[in-house]
Amino acid sequence: MSETNSNQQDQDQSIELTVNDLNALKQIIDVASSRGAFKPNEMTSVGTVYTKLDNFLKAVAAQQQAQQAQTAPTEESNA
Repeated sequence: MSETNSNQQDQDQSIELTVNDLNALKQIIDVASSRGAFKPNEMTSVGTVYTKLDNFLKAVAAQQQAQQAQTAPTEESNA
């Protein structure tokens, strides 16, 4: 039974997708498009996904900055 739990934990960890992974995907799209990897009829789909990804990453970055701004005064007052 512990072997099954271990396998499940390994699978759960391998499914993880992080913001860093999404940034890497954005960079991959940048490189691939600059090298002409996409056909003209594919550019609309690629551009749509790229725009969604870029907007999501910007929103996450803004959210992280807001959280840091909220915690910064608290940490200074505790010092």
